[in-house]
Amino acid sequence: MPSSFSTLADQLLKEEYDASPVLASSLGLTEYDERLDDLSREAIEAREEKDTQWLAKLRGVSDEGLGRDERIDRDFLISILRGREILRPHRMWQRQPATYLNPGSSGVFSLFLHRIRPEKELAEAARARLEAMPKMLDAGIANLDFAITPRVYVERAIEQSRATARYARELVPNEVVDPGLRERLRKAGETAAAAVERFRAFLEQNLARARGEYAIGEAAYTALLKEKELLPYDARALRERGREQYDLLAAEAKRIAKDISGSDDWVALLEKLNETHAADPEGMRREYEEWTERARSFLRDTGLVTLPKGERCLVEPSPPFQRPVLAVASYNRPPAFSDSLTGHFFVPYPPENTSAEEIAKRLEGNSSDGIPTTSVHEAYPGHHWHLIMAHFNPSKVRKTFSTSYFSEGWALYAERMMREQGFFTDPKHLLYQYEATIFRAARIVVDTSLHLGEMTFDEAVTFMSEKANLTAPNSKAEVGRYCSWPTQASSYLTGMLEIVDIRTRWLARKGKNDRPALREFHDALTSSGAMPTSLAERAITL
Repeated sequence: MPSSFSTLADQLLKEEYDASPVLASSLGLTEYDERLDDLSREAIEAREEKDTQWLAKLRGVSDEGLGRDERIDRDFLISILRGREILRPHRMWQRQPATYLNPGSSGVFSLFLHRIRPEKELAEAARARLEAMPKMLDAGIANLDFAITPRVYVERAIEQSRATARYARELVPNEVVDPGLRERLRKAGETAAAAVERFRAFLEQNLARARGEYAIGEAAYTALLKEKELLPYDARALRERGREQYDLLAAEAKRIAKDISGSDDWVALLEKLNETHAADPEGMRREYEEWTERARSFLRDTGLVTLPKGERCLVEPSPPFQRPVLAVASYNRPPAFSDSLTGHFFVPYPPENTSAEEIAKRLEGNSSDGIPTTSVHEAYPGHHWHLIMAHFNPSKVRKTFSTSYFSEGWALYAERMMREQGFFTDPKHLLYQYEATIFRAARIVVDTSLHLGEMTFDEAVTFMSEKANLTAPNSKAEVGRYCSWPTQASSYLTGMLEIVDIRTRWLARKGKNDRPALREFHDALTSSGAMPTSLAERAITL
């Protein structure tokens, strides 16, 4: 019989899925496939009120009568709802145009990505979502307040709109074979594309009026760290940690660079090494695919993790609508409530009509010697392997919610662990792994400084270009992302350092530090889900 807490959690999750059918659908709950989120002002305000009520209700649930996992799930839900409460005064639904673009494009894309229903049902669900996109975009036109909307949000959304319209109009119909279904999708796609183009025109007309501030401020940033991520430090302490790590890591990079070239100028060496890359995006994808398999084979041979039977990771071009706003690799997990164990590692293809010069710059940002590190991060034993292991956790709460402070922290930890265990045998590959970690330290400095209001957008772009070995287009895309997603950029290195500390304590209790012990630790921690790291440690501590 379900416990009273289980019944309470199920009720909260049901309301979450009803309010966010795109999320529910991505989790494999197919009964939500035909719907898009209601983003009208009335629906958003009603949801905020429900979140407030749920937060109070969960805070009133005592430990008495709860099992260990239920206490952890309760505290995890409280952290999620508190995070929403902290950001509520910033009215992101009135400031962020992407709020109204993302659900439609990703909601249709995920249907065909996972294909867990017959083609006819998928086509009908996609048609329904495409036809619902005008209503969602009209809500954006009604809700956005350009007095508080940052210009960078609008610029990013304009570029995203171009790619989204093309995706709806030209690419979605090709997802099905049946000519009749294809024609229905073509008509629905035209309706959606026309609405996206109206939305883009609306943004372009109001771009000059967008004078809002993207910085959330020190108090909100610190509250997110302490009350959402359950970490023990504030924004300024985190920034100092980022600076300290940058200096330590840069010293190692200097040592490796000197061994390779005779000079300790690791930045100059990486700029030279960046020139060695695939001839085109498809060649880049093939390199990623090769190194993904090499990383998997290394894990199989060393026994550092358990590889569940039936899992696989496909290496594919990034979604067209994602390309204008994301210049780095990404990963999409199998639906949490499905039987699928197939994940998708997306390689960062350039947007449509990108100039040859910028394509070359993007390929430099995915150089051949840097690809091994990214493959570890995104696939084995990074995001893909972690989320396959998390797939088996029975908690519905942990299947639904996650935090990047664990998921991105784990992926960076995966890089470090593979370095420690000898995967990166070529010194050039080793240098790129250190560079990837330096990049995450630079992200902490920039993200905190941007949201404390102590670094401008242009200063941040310059910092990332000079300190993090990024090309100019990638630096601009990165900083735009930080402005749009406060605290996320800091999650990688912060989470990794927390996981290393958890490992140290866990192995000390075990009294051993060999590969079988590491495998036991890795399997246990990733199987706990993707919660704040302190909750994950509680989950594996007897």
